[in-house]
Amino acid sequence: MLVESLAFDGHPHCLRRDLMHPRPLTATLVGLTALTSILTGCSAIGGDSADLQIYSARHYDLEGAFGQFTDETGITVEFITGDDAELLERLKAEGDDTPADVFMTVDAGNLWNGARQGELAVTDSPVLDEAVPEDLRDDEGRWYGLALRARTVTYNPDAVDPADFDATETYAGLADPKWKGRLCMRDATSAYTQSLVAGLIDLHGRERALEIVEGWVANDVEILSNDVLLLDAIDAGTCDVGINNHYYLARTLEENPDLNVDLYWASQEGAGTHVNISGAGVVEGSDSAEDAQKLIEWLATDGQNAFVDANHEFPVNPTVEPEPVIAGFGEFTRMPLNAEAYGTLNADAVDLLAEAGYK
Repeated sequence: MLVESLAFDGHPHCLRRDLMHPRPLTATLVGLTALTSILTGCSAIGGDSADLQIYSARHYDLEGAFGQFTDETGITVEFITGDDAELLERLKAEGDDTPADVFMTVDAGNLWNGARQGELAVTDSPVLDEAVPEDLRDDEGRWYGLALRARTVTYNPDAVDPADFDATETYAGLADPKWKGRLCMRDATSAYTQSLVAGLIDLHGRERALEIVEGWVANDVEILSNDVLLLDAIDAGTCDVGINNHYYLARTLEENPDLNVDLYWASQEGAGTHVNISGAGVVEGSDSAEDAQKLIEWLATDGQNAFVDANHEFPVNPTVEPEPVIAGFGEFTRMPLNAEAYGTLNADAVDLLAEAGYK
């Protein structure tokens, strides 16, 4: 299998292969799924002219899953990675001339926005309707969740008794003064923070959500720029408690089994743990809509483990078992996902964080 280099126009993400002016071959691959060439955010899997073009904000281990899909179906895939909002704007700017067949994101609100703005086609798929729970897919079939992540509490077991957490309102409970000087959280610009706060607004209303975030700020929360630093800080005793995406803990434990951080499933006696999804939809007007649907169906069924396991995400398909590391975290009840709320309330969440003085 050969992977050809891709044309690049100076845009931070490259375009489709320049067929009029072919470029030299960049890699010869041994085996069907072992390697791909990645140039300026782009990869091609399966041959000279890929059958499917994917715009993906999900960067995690795509080559392995897409390569396996090509092996099993013969449908070749080329993908461009970038930021959710940027890729959506690119779809809109390209209009009917877009080369994209599938739009893949890492946030339910972005999927909802893509559908609302008319960029995603209605898909009639009994396979997906059966594989993906109702609240993790669009009721008109324009997008489907494919991987589930939970944003929950992590803590240093030497400093915290898990019985000290509020089992009903765990996120709100971190506003209690007993956690003053003991909290680490992500910054306000993080999509993870924004979607969590949007979920709190949806669950409690804006006034109560503002009280919760103001309580975090009053507890002198230490703001860190990424989840890995947050886990390191808890391990080192810099803070006792944080809020993390579960897969960051799983990754870090794989690298360092002695990490002194445990996971607590938030709000198990209340609304459940906050979750979000990576998901995808067929691009409106795709010339390869049938193959695009086949890819999404495969990712939700036979390809679930290939798609989620390497990044330690939970499968959305309830018939698929999670990989061993996250299975070891135990079962949990998740908060129902409201993609429309994540989309419509994002701006409110950003304003609320600023009003509360959360940096």
